[in-house]
Amino acid sequence: MKKKWKVAFGTIIAASLLGLFWKTAHPVVDNFGTEKDLVFADVAWLLTASCLVLLMTPGLSLFYGGMVGKKNLISTMLQSFISLGVVTMVWTVVGFSLAFGDPIGIEIDGTLYGVIGNPFQYMFFDQVGNLPHISIASTIPFVMFALFQMKFAVITPAIITGSFAERVRFIGYVFFIGIFVVLVYAPLCHMVWHPNGLIGSYFGVLDFAGGTVVHISAGLASLAGAMFIGKRKNQHHAPSNITYVMLGTGMLWFGWFGFNAGSSLAADSTAAIAFATTTISSATAMMTWVFFDRIQGRKISAMGACIGAVVGLVVITPAAGFITIPESMFFGFIGAIISNLAVNLKSLKQMDDTLDVFACHGVGGITGMILTAIFAHQEGSSLLHGGWSVFGSHMVVLIGVSVFSFVVAYLIFFILNKFVTLRVRDEYEEVGLDVSQHGETA
Repeated sequence: MKKKWKVAFGTIIAASLLGLFWKTAHPVVDNFGTEKDLVFADVAWLLTASCLVLLMTPGLSLFYGGMVGKKNLISTMLQSFISLGVVTMVWTVVGFSLAFGDPIGIEIDGTLYGVIGNPFQYMFFDQVGNLPHISIASTIPFVMFALFQMKFAVITPAIITGSFAERVRFIGYVFFIGIFVVLVYAPLCHMVWHPNGLIGSYFGVLDFAGGTVVHISAGLASLAGAMFIGKRKNQHHAPSNITYVMLGTGMLWFGWFGFNAGSSLAADSTAAIAFATTTISSATAMMTWVFFDRIQGRKISAMGACIGAVVGLVVITPAAGFITIPESMFFGFIGAIISNLAVNLKSLKQMDDTLDVFACHGVGGITGMILTAIFAHQEGSSLLHGGWSVFGSHMVVLIGVSVFSFVVAYLIFFILNKFVTLRVRDEYEEVGLDVSQHGETA
Protein backbone atom coordinates (compact mmCIF):
# COMPACT_ATOMS: atom_id res chain seq x y z
CA MET A 1 0.00 0.00 0.00
CA LYS A 2 2.76 2.45 0.93
CA LYS A 3 4.41 2.02 -2.49
CA LYS A 4 1.40 3.56 -4.29
CA TRP A 5 1.35 6.53 -1.95
CA LYS A 6 5.10 7.02 -2.42
CA VAL A 7 4.60 7.10 -6.20
CA ALA A 8 1.90 9.75 -5.83
CA PHE A 9 4.01 11.82 -3.42
CA GLY A 10 7.06 11.44 -5.64
CA THR A 11 5.09 12.76 -8.61
CA ILE A 12 4.19 15.89 -6.66
CA ILE A 13 7.81 16.42 -5.63
CA ALA A 14 9.06 15.92 -9.20
CA ALA A 15 6.52 18.37 -10.64
CA SER A 16 7.29 20.98 -7.99
CA LEU A 17 11.06 20.76 -8.47
CA LEU A 18 10.90 20.59 -12.27
CA GLY A 19 8.81 23.76 -12.27
CA LEU A 20 11.64 25.59 -10.47
CA PHE A 21 14.11 24.87 -13.26
CA TRP A 22 11.76 25.11 -16.24
CA LYS A 23 12.95 27.79 -18.63
CA THR A 24 10.22 30.27 -19.47
CA ALA A 25 10.27 31.54 -23.04
CA HIS A 26 9.12 34.98 -24.14
CA PRO A 27 5.65 34.95 -25.73
CA VAL A 28 5.75 34.39 -29.49
CA VAL A 29 5.05 37.79 -31.06
CA ASP A 30 2.78 36.39 -33.79
CA ASN A 31 0.48 34.75 -31.22
CA PHE A 32 0.00 37.55 -28.70
CA GLY A 33 -1.28 41.10 -28.66
CA THR A 34 -0.27 43.85 -26.27
CA GLU A 35 -1.67 45.15 -23.00
CA LYS A 36 -3.43 47.86 -25.02
CA ASP A 37 -5.68 45.12 -26.47
CA LEU A 38 -7.05 44.20 -23.05
CA VAL A 39 -10.68 45.11 -22.35
CA PHE A 40 -10.87 45.62 -18.60
CA ALA A 41 -14.60 44.95 -18.40
CA ASP A 42 -13.93 41.53 -19.92
CA VAL A 43 -11.05 40.92 -17.50
CA ALA A 44 -13.26 41.79 -14.50
CA TRP A 45 -16.05 39.52 -15.71
CA LEU A 46 -13.73 36.57 -16.37
CA LEU A 47 -12.15 36.96 -12.92
CA THR A 48 -15.65 36.81 -11.46
CA ALA A 49 -16.76 33.94 -13.71
CA SER A 50 -13.68 31.90 -12.77
CA CYS A 51 -14.52 32.29 -9.09
CA LEU A 52 -18.10 31.20 -9.77
CA VAL A 53 -16.99 28.08 -11.66
CA LEU A 54 -14.53 27.16 -8.89
CA LEU A 55 -17.42 27.31 -6.41
CA MET A 56 -19.23 24.62 -8.40
CA THR A 57 -16.85 21.86 -7.29
CA PRO A 58 -17.48 22.37 -3.53
CA GLY A 59 -21.16 22.65 -4.50
CA LEU A 60 -20.94 19.31 -6.29
CA SER A 61 -19.31 17.76 -3.21
CA LEU A 62 -22.29 18.82 -1.09
CA PHE A 63 -24.75 17.73 -3.79
CA TYR A 64 -23.23 14.24 -3.98
CA GLY A 65 -22.37 13.97 -0.29
CA GLY A 66 -25.95 14.52 0.81
CA MET A 67 -27.18 11.74 -1.49
CA VAL A 68 -24.99 8.90 -0.23
CA GLY A 69 -25.31 7.00 3.04
CA LYS A 70 -23.96 8.55 6.26
CA LYS A 71 -20.94 6.24 6.46
CA ASN A 72 -19.72 7.46 3.04
CA LEU A 73 -20.48 11.18 3.28
CA ILE A 74 -16.94 12.46 3.88
CA SER A 75 -15.31 10.16 1.31
CA THR A 76 -17.79 11.18 -1.39
CA MET A 77 -17.33 14.88 -0.68
CA LEU A 78 -13.55 14.54 -0.61
CA GLN A 79 -13.53 12.77 -3.98
CA SER A 80 -15.00 15.90 -5.53
CA PHE A 81 -12.96 18.31 -3.43
CA ILE A 82 -9.60 16.64 -4.10
CA SER A 83 -10.07 17.32 -7.81
CA LEU A 84 -9.27 20.96 -7.04
CA GLY A 85 -5.78 19.85 -6.08
CA VAL A 86 -5.06 17.03 -8.53
CA VAL A 87 -6.42 18.63 -11.68
CA THR A 88 -5.01 22.08 -10.92
CA MET A 89 -1.50 20.58 -10.82
CA VAL A 90 -2.04 18.44 -13.94
CA TRP A 91 -3.52 21.41 -15.83
CA THR A 92 -0.60 23.67 -14.89
CA VAL A 93 2.10 21.17 -15.79
CA VAL A 94 0.74 19.79 -19.08
CA GLY A 95 -3.07 19.80 -19.32
CA PHE A 96 -3.51 23.35 -20.61
CA SER A 97 -0.81 22.83 -23.23
CA LEU A 98 -2.49 19.63 -24.41
CA ALA A 99 -5.82 21.44 -24.64
CA PHE A 100 -4.76 24.76 -26.20
CA GLY A 101 -1.25 24.27 -27.54
CA ASP A 102 -0.60 24.42 -31.29
CA PRO A 103 -2.52 21.62 -33.00
CA ILE A 104 -1.14 18.16 -33.65
CA GLY A 105 -3.57 16.29 -35.83
CA ILE A 106 -4.86 15.70 -39.34
CA GLU A 107 -4.26 17.76 -42.47
CA ILE A 108 -7.39 18.05 -44.64
CA ASP A 109 -7.38 20.08 -47.87
CA GLY A 110 -4.20 21.83 -46.80
CA THR A 111 -5.47 22.81 -43.35
CA LEU A 112 -4.25 21.23 -40.13
CA TYR A 113 -7.06 20.26 -37.76
CA GLY A 114 -5.96 19.47 -34.22
CA VAL A 115 -6.64 16.33 -32.23
CA ILE A 116 -4.35 17.33 -29.37
CA GLY A 117 -2.19 20.31 -28.50
CA ASN A 118 1.58 20.50 -28.36
CA PRO A 119 2.30 19.26 -24.78
CA PHE A 120 5.51 21.31 -24.44
CA GLN A 121 4.32 24.67 -25.75
CA TYR A 122 2.62 25.91 -22.57
CA MET A 123 4.08 23.39 -20.10
CA PHE A 124 4.21 24.89 -16.57
CA PHE A 125 2.22 27.82 -18.07
CA ASP A 126 5.19 28.78 -20.22
CA GLN A 127 4.22 31.92 -22.24
CA VAL A 128 0.94 32.05 -20.30
CA GLY A 129 1.01 35.54 -18.85
CA ASN A 130 -0.58 38.98 -18.92
CA LEU A 131 -0.81 39.38 -22.71
CA PRO A 132 -3.92 38.35 -24.69
CA HIS A 133 -3.72 35.51 -27.21
CA ILE A 134 -4.86 36.87 -30.58
CA SER A 135 -6.83 33.83 -31.79
CA ILE A 136 -7.93 32.20 -28.51
CA ALA A 137 -8.83 35.04 -26.12
CA SER A 138 -8.07 38.44 -27.59
CA THR A 139 -9.34 40.79 -24.85
CA ILE A 140 -8.19 39.11 -21.61
CA PRO A 141 -4.78 38.00 -20.31
CA PHE A 142 -3.92 34.52 -21.54
CA VAL A 143 -3.33 33.42 -17.95
CA MET A 144 -6.89 34.45 -17.13
CA PHE A 145 -8.19 32.26 -19.94
CA ALA A 146 -6.03 29.36 -18.74
CA LEU A 147 -7.36 29.65 -15.19
CA PHE A 148 -10.96 29.94 -16.36
CA GLN A 149 -10.57 26.78 -18.44
CA MET A 150 -8.85 25.06 -15.51
CA LYS A 151 -12.06 25.24 -13.46
CA PHE A 152 -13.88 23.30 -16.21
CA ALA A 153 -11.14 20.67 -16.15
CA VAL A 154 -11.45 20.43 -12.35
CA ILE A 155 -15.17 19.72 -12.20
CA THR A 156 -15.35 17.23 -15.09
CA PRO A 157 -13.68 14.24 -13.34
CA ALA A 158 -15.38 15.28 -10.09
CA ILE A 159 -18.73 14.65 -11.80
CA ILE A 160 -17.68 11.05 -12.50
CA THR A 161 -17.30 10.23 -8.79
CA GLY A 162 -21.04 9.87 -8.29
CA SER A 163 -21.18 6.74 -10.46
CA PHE A 164 -18.92 4.58 -8.28
CA ALA A 165 -19.48 6.27 -4.92
CA GLU A 166 -19.35 4.10 -1.79
CA ARG A 167 -16.97 1.47 -3.21
CA VAL A 168 -13.83 3.02 -4.78
CA ARG A 169 -10.37 3.23 -3.20
CA PHE A 170 -9.23 6.81 -2.79
CA ILE A 171 -5.68 6.33 -4.11
CA GLY A 172 -6.97 4.61 -7.25
CA TYR A 173 -9.43 7.42 -7.83
CA VAL A 174 -6.69 10.06 -7.48
CA PHE A 175 -4.58 8.37 -10.16
CA PHE A 176 -7.66 7.97 -12.39
CA ILE A 177 -8.64 11.63 -12.49
CA GLY A 178 -5.12 12.75 -13.37
CA ILE A 179 -4.94 10.27 -16.25
CA PHE A 180 -8.50 11.08 -17.38
CA VAL A 181 -7.69 14.78 -17.76
CA VAL A 182 -4.68 13.99 -19.95
CA LEU A 183 -6.18 11.23 -22.13
CA VAL A 184 -9.87 12.17 -22.39
CA TYR A 185 -10.61 15.72 -21.29
CA ALA A 186 -7.65 17.54 -22.88
CA PRO A 187 -8.07 15.99 -26.38
CA LEU A 188 -11.82 16.73 -26.39
CA CYS A 189 -11.20 20.27 -25.14
CA HIS A 190 -8.67 20.83 -27.93
CA MET A 191 -10.85 19.33 -30.67
CA VAL A 192 -13.93 21.33 -29.66
CA TRP A 193 -12.61 24.70 -28.42
CA HIS A 194 -9.24 25.31 -30.04
CA PRO A 195 -9.66 27.58 -33.11
CA ASN A 196 -8.24 24.79 -35.30
CA GLY A 197 -9.77 21.86 -33.43
CA LEU A 198 -11.08 18.95 -35.50
CA ILE A 199 -14.58 18.84 -34.01
CA GLY A 200 -15.25 22.56 -33.73
CA SER A 201 -13.45 23.83 -36.83
CA TYR A 202 -13.76 21.00 -39.35
CA PHE A 203 -17.08 19.42 -38.33
CA GLY A 204 -18.60 22.73 -37.21
CA VAL A 205 -19.97 21.30 -33.97
CA LEU A 206 -21.24 23.91 -31.50
CA ASP A 207 -20.58 23.59 -27.77
CA PHE A 208 -20.96 26.92 -26.02
CA ALA A 209 -19.85 25.90 -22.53
CA GLY A 210 -19.16 22.18 -22.28
CA GLY A 211 -22.07 19.91 -23.20
CA THR A 212 -19.69 17.72 -25.19
CA VAL A 213 -16.38 18.45 -23.48
CA VAL A 214 -17.67 18.21 -19.90
CA HIS A 215 -21.00 16.42 -19.58
CA ILE A 216 -20.94 13.82 -22.33
CA SER A 217 -17.34 12.87 -21.55
CA ALA A 218 -18.04 12.65 -17.80
CA GLY A 219 -21.35 10.85 -18.34
CA LEU A 220 -19.88 8.12 -20.54
CA ALA A 221 -16.83 7.76 -18.28
CA SER A 222 -19.26 7.37 -15.37
CA LEU A 223 -20.99 4.54 -17.18
CA ALA A 224 -17.62 2.87 -17.79
CA GLY A 225 -16.69 3.27 -14.12
CA ALA A 226 -19.94 1.83 -12.81
CA MET A 227 -19.64 -1.15 -15.14
CA PHE A 228 -15.97 -1.86 -14.42
CA ILE A 229 -15.96 -1.42 -10.63
CA GLY A 230 -19.21 -3.34 -10.25
CA LYS A 231 -22.24 -3.10 -8.01
CA ARG A 232 -22.27 -2.26 -4.34
CA LYS A 233 -22.98 -5.07 -1.89
CA ASN A 234 -25.86 -3.05 -0.49
CA GLN A 235 -27.45 -0.72 -3.01
CA HIS A 236 -30.17 0.52 -0.68
CA HIS A 237 -29.52 3.39 1.69
CA ALA A 238 -31.14 6.56 2.94
CA PRO A 239 -29.55 9.82 1.75
CA SER A 240 -27.40 11.20 4.54
CA ASN A 241 -28.50 14.83 4.37
CA ILE A 242 -31.07 16.30 2.00
CA THR A 243 -30.21 19.81 3.17
CA TYR A 244 -26.67 19.28 1.82
CA VAL A 245 -28.20 18.35 -1.53
CA MET A 246 -30.25 21.53 -1.59
CA LEU A 247 -27.30 23.70 -0.55
CA GLY A 248 -25.10 22.03 -3.17
CA THR A 249 -27.75 22.61 -5.83
CA GLY A 250 -27.88 26.30 -4.96
CA MET A 251 -24.08 26.57 -5.22
CA LEU A 252 -24.09 24.72 -8.54
CA TRP A 253 -26.86 26.93 -9.94
CA PHE A 254 -25.05 30.08 -8.77
CA GLY A 255 -21.69 28.88 -10.13
CA TRP A 256 -23.22 27.83 -13.44
CA PHE A 257 -23.70 31.49 -14.34
CA GLY A 258 -19.91 31.71 -14.54
CA PHE A 259 -19.78 28.38 -16.35
CA ASN A 260 -22.16 29.41 -19.13
CA ALA A 261 -22.20 33.22 -19.22
CA GLY A 262 -18.44 33.30 -18.67
CA SER A 263 -17.95 31.18 -21.79
CA SER A 264 -18.69 34.22 -23.95
CA LEU A 265 -15.20 35.35 -22.77
CA ALA A 266 -16.52 38.91 -22.69
CA ALA A 267 -18.83 41.19 -20.75
CA ASP A 268 -21.27 41.44 -23.63
CA SER A 269 -24.81 40.70 -24.79
CA THR A 270 -24.00 37.03 -25.43
CA ALA A 271 -23.07 36.66 -21.76
CA ALA A 272 -26.38 38.25 -20.78
CA ILE A 273 -28.36 35.86 -23.00
CA ALA A 274 -26.42 32.87 -21.66
CA PHE A 275 -27.10 34.05 -18.11
CA ALA A 276 -30.83 34.21 -18.82
CA THR A 277 -31.15 30.93 -20.73
CA THR A 278 -29.21 29.13 -17.99
CA THR A 279 -31.47 30.05 -15.10
CA ILE A 280 -34.71 29.74 -17.09
CA SER A 281 -33.85 26.28 -18.40
CA SER A 282 -32.97 25.15 -14.87
CA ALA A 283 -36.18 26.53 -13.38
CA THR A 284 -38.27 24.90 -16.10
CA ALA A 285 -36.53 21.55 -15.67
CA MET A 286 -37.00 21.65 -11.90
CA MET A 287 -40.74 22.22 -12.19
CA THR A 288 -41.08 19.66 -14.98
CA TRP A 289 -39.21 17.03 -12.93
CA VAL A 290 -41.32 17.36 -9.77
CA PHE A 291 -44.67 17.39 -11.59
CA PHE A 292 -43.64 14.53 -13.89
CA ASP A 293 -42.70 12.56 -10.77
CA ARG A 294 -46.18 13.22 -9.35
CA ILE A 295 -47.87 12.15 -12.58
CA GLN A 296 -45.85 8.91 -12.41
CA GLY A 297 -47.20 8.25 -8.90
CA ARG A 298 -44.12 9.39 -6.98
CA LYS A 299 -44.15 12.06 -4.29
CA ILE A 300 -42.81 15.54 -4.96
CA SER A 301 -39.44 15.54 -3.22
CA ALA A 302 -36.67 17.99 -2.45
CA MET A 303 -34.22 15.53 -4.01
CA GLY A 304 -36.25 15.44 -7.23
CA ALA A 305 -36.44 19.23 -7.39
CA CYS A 306 -32.66 19.49 -7.00
CA ILE A 307 -31.89 16.82 -9.58
CA GLY A 308 -34.29 18.44 -12.02
CA ALA A 309 -32.64 21.84 -11.59
CA VAL A 310 -29.19 20.39 -12.26
CA VAL A 311 -30.42 18.51 -15.33
CA GLY A 312 -31.78 21.80 -16.70
CA LEU A 313 -28.33 23.33 -16.25
CA VAL A 314 -26.67 20.39 -18.00
CA VAL A 315 -29.03 20.43 -20.99
CA ILE A 316 -28.69 24.16 -21.66
CA THR A 317 -24.88 24.21 -21.40
CA PRO A 318 -23.99 23.49 -25.07
CA ALA A 319 -26.56 25.99 -26.36
CA ALA A 320 -26.63 28.75 -23.70
CA GLY A 321 -25.39 31.56 -25.98
CA PHE A 322 -26.90 30.26 -29.22
CA ILE A 323 -30.66 30.16 -28.54
CA THR A 324 -33.55 32.37 -27.40
CA ILE A 325 -35.10 32.46 -23.94
CA PRO A 326 -38.37 30.71 -24.98
CA GLU A 327 -36.28 27.96 -26.54
CA SER A 328 -34.38 27.55 -23.27
CA MET A 329 -37.66 26.69 -21.57
CA PHE A 330 -38.17 23.94 -24.13
CA PHE A 331 -34.64 22.67 -23.50
CA GLY A 332 -35.34 22.42 -19.77
CA PHE A 333 -38.69 20.71 -20.30
CA ILE A 334 -37.45 18.07 -22.75
CA GLY A 335 -34.22 17.47 -20.85
CA ALA A 336 -36.06 16.87 -17.58
CA ILE A 337 -38.49 14.38 -19.15
CA ILE A 338 -35.78 12.36 -20.90
CA SER A 339 -33.40 12.28 -17.92
CA ASN A 340 -36.24 11.42 -15.53
CA LEU A 341 -37.14 8.45 -17.68
CA ALA A 342 -33.47 7.44 -17.85
CA VAL A 343 -33.06 7.65 -14.05
CA ASN A 344 -35.93 5.22 -13.61
CA LEU A 345 -34.87 2.86 -16.41
CA LYS A 346 -34.43 -0.65 -15.00
CA SER A 347 -31.44 -1.52 -17.20
CA LEU A 348 -29.49 1.50 -15.92
CA LYS A 349 -30.43 0.80 -12.31
CA GLN A 350 -29.01 -2.72 -12.66
CA MET A 351 -25.56 -1.23 -13.45
CA ASP A 352 -25.58 0.55 -10.07
CA ASP A 353 -24.58 4.03 -11.20
CA THR A 354 -24.83 5.17 -7.57
CA LEU A 355 -26.01 8.75 -8.11
CA ASP A 356 -27.38 8.38 -11.67
CA VAL A 357 -24.53 10.35 -13.21
CA PHE A 358 -24.98 8.88 -16.69
CA ALA A 359 -28.76 9.41 -16.66
CA CYS A 360 -28.38 13.06 -15.62
CA HIS A 361 -25.08 14.28 -17.07
CA GLY A 362 -24.57 11.80 -19.91
CA VAL A 363 -28.15 11.67 -21.17
CA GLY A 364 -28.66 15.36 -20.35
CA GLY A 365 -25.51 16.32 -22.26
CA ILE A 366 -26.51 14.19 -25.24
CA THR A 367 -30.00 15.71 -25.25
CA GLY A 368 -28.52 19.21 -25.09
CA MET A 369 -26.15 18.52 -27.98
CA ILE A 370 -28.97 17.20 -30.18
CA LEU A 371 -31.23 20.16 -29.36
CA THR A 372 -28.35 22.57 -30.02
CA ALA A 373 -27.90 21.01 -33.46
CA ILE A 374 -31.60 21.68 -34.11
CA PHE A 375 -32.13 25.16 -32.66
CA ALA A 376 -28.83 27.10 -32.59
CA HIS A 377 -29.25 30.59 -34.09
CA GLN A 378 -26.16 30.76 -36.25
CA GLU A 379 -26.71 30.74 -40.02
CA GLY A 380 -26.10 27.28 -41.39
CA SER A 381 -25.22 25.87 -37.99
CA SER A 382 -28.39 23.97 -37.07
CA LEU A 383 -31.25 22.02 -38.57
CA LEU A 384 -33.75 24.89 -38.34
CA HIS A 385 -31.32 27.44 -39.78
CA GLY A 386 -30.15 25.79 -42.96
CA GLY A 387 -27.47 23.52 -41.57
CA TRP A 388 -28.59 20.04 -42.61
CA SER A 389 -25.03 18.86 -43.17
CA VAL A 390 -23.86 20.41 -39.89
CA PHE A 391 -26.71 18.65 -38.09
CA GLY A 392 -25.44 15.40 -39.56
CA SER A 393 -21.93 16.28 -38.39
CA HIS A 394 -23.25 16.82 -34.87
CA MET A 395 -24.78 13.35 -34.86
CA VAL A 396 -21.60 11.72 -36.18
CA VAL A 397 -19.48 13.55 -33.60
CA LEU A 398 -21.97 12.66 -30.85
CA ILE A 399 -21.45 8.97 -31.55
CA GLY A 400 -17.69 9.39 -31.90
CA VAL A 401 -17.27 11.36 -28.67
CA SER A 402 -19.50 8.94 -26.74
CA VAL A 403 -17.53 5.91 -27.94
CA PHE A 404 -14.19 7.65 -27.37
CA SER A 405 -15.07 8.75 -23.82
CA PHE A 406 -16.45 5.36 -22.81
CA VAL A 407 -13.71 3.21 -24.36
CA VAL A 408 -10.74 5.30 -23.20
CA ALA A 409 -12.18 5.69 -19.68
CA TYR A 410 -12.82 1.93 -19.47
CA LEU A 411 -9.26 1.23 -20.61
CA ILE A 412 -7.92 3.61 -17.96
CA PHE A 413 -9.92 1.75 -15.29
CA PHE A 414 -8.79 -1.62 -16.67
CA ILE A 415 -5.06 -0.84 -16.92
CA LEU A 416 -4.91 1.20 -13.71
CA ASN A 417 -6.55 -1.65 -11.81
CA LYS A 418 -3.55 -3.83 -12.73
CA PHE A 419 -1.33 -1.55 -10.65
CA VAL A 420 -3.71 -0.07 -8.07
CA THR A 421 -6.78 -2.04 -6.99
CA LEU A 422 -9.71 0.30 -7.55
CA ARG A 423 -12.38 -1.37 -5.47
CA VAL A 424 -12.27 -1.49 -1.68
CA ARG A 425 -12.48 -4.79 0.18
CA ASP A 426 -15.93 -6.06 1.13
CA GLU A 427 -15.30 -5.46 4.82
CA TYR A 428 -14.18 -1.88 4.12
CA GLU A 429 -17.29 -1.26 2.04
CA GLU A 430 -19.41 -2.62 4.87
CA VAL A 431 -17.90 -0.35 7.51
CA GLY A 432 -18.00 2.63 5.13
CA LEU A 433 -15.31 4.55 3.28
CA ASP A 434 -15.24 7.43 5.77
CA VAL A 435 -13.68 5.20 8.41
CA SER A 436 -11.89 2.63 6.22
CA GLN A 437 -10.30 5.11 3.80
CA HIS A 438 -9.94 8.28 5.85
CA GLY A 439 -10.36 7.44 9.54
CA GLU A 440 -13.04 10.08 9.93
CA THR A 441 -16.76 10.22 10.63
CA ALA A 442 -19.34 12.86 9.80
